Amino acid sequence: MSAQSDSGEKTLAPTDKRKQDAAKNGDVLRSKELATASAILLGAGWMALGGGWVWDRLTGAMRHGLMWDRADLDAFTPERVLLPMLGAALPPVLVLGALMMAGALISQLGFGTGVWVGGNLAFKGSRINPLSGLKRMFGMNGLIEMGKGLAKVALLAAIAWVWGKDRIMGFAALGRGNMGQQLGYGWDAIVTLLFALGAGLLLIALVDVPIQMFRRNKRLMMSHQDMRDEHKQSEGSPENKAAIRDRQRRMAAGALVPAMKEAQFVITNPSHFAVALVYDPDRAHAPILLAKGRDDKALAMRELAAEYEVPVLEYPPLARALYFTTQERQVIRHELYAAVAAVLGFVLSLKRGESPVAPSVNLPVTMHFDADGRAEIKPE
Repeated sequence: MSAQSDSGEKTLAPTDKRKQDAAKNGDVLRSKELATASAILLGAGWMALGGGWVWDRLTGAMRHGLMWDRADLDAFTPERVLLPMLGAALPPVLVLGALMMAGALISQLGFGTGVWVGGNLAFKGSRINPLSGLKRMFGMNGLIEMGKGLAKVALLAAIAWVWGKDRIMGFAALGRGNMGQQLGYGWDAIVTLLFALGAGLLLIALVDVPIQMFRRNKRLMMSHQDMRDEHKQSEGSPENKAAIRDRQRRMAAGALVPAMKEAQFVITNPSHFAVALVYDPDRAHAPILLAKGRDDKALAMRELAAEYEVPVLEYPPLARALYFTTQERQVIRHELYAAVAAVLGFVLSLKRGESPVAPSVNLPVTMHFDADGRAEIKPE
């Protein structure tokens, strides 16, 4: 193994599991600029489209607050003035706030992994630790954030200057004309400014998003040891092992169904090996091994045998001999004829409703195998 593999240097791209684990711990893709841009653009869109309704509600609030009669003066109480004003002005303000919050939230969930991490709202002492704060301010991340902040301020200031230079005369003329026209001019100017600032923030977000992706990917880089540990953890998990075995058994069972429907009997080890056989004189002069398996496949064969009511008999040496000497869909070796014939006769007796005694089978010395397929008795 190379020295680099053992050095612990994080040079490998993060796996999907590492990204998922990081997301569960709150480390997800974020872009404050994207959230701010989404909120401002949605708010500006709402003000542009719902301006008439907002204007009517605000006009009603002003009417309730500033138009009094003699009865109002005689029985004046603050709530008689404030409550109607709040009732008129609050609905559009609440809609505006809800839209901006939804825009910020959806942009972050869609930009990240779509996972809501409640733990991020929990109290963390490091957030109020002065040393941690200084590290954030003067570390590499702090310098990057400061650079982004300066660039953002410069861009937004330039947008505001371009927006304002063509409207200076209009603002200077406010107060000389019709009140409705002046307020309408001011409203349109504010909405236009919000759209311009939102577009600027969106441009910043388009630069910030790839940066955040790169920084998160670099933060989650893995070493060769990390890879080995993750693989060991994943493969060593009892749940994962059980899931893998279950999946393998289901796959094996699907391929075994035709053979098990055709089988007359199954010989097992009892748990590690299984072979399914059939004897049909019209097809072959000796029994045919239809299917064989070990471990999970053997378990699938026993389960299917129970489902299709195929007799299962435990003859460990015979099961191993058949498994290691005969391929699927082939006639068994002639050295095993006598042993398999004894078992076949027993099975046929059972199917006739008789109650025979299970036969004992003897194998030639060359047909004894261990679990690894090695001959237990070497031929002379």
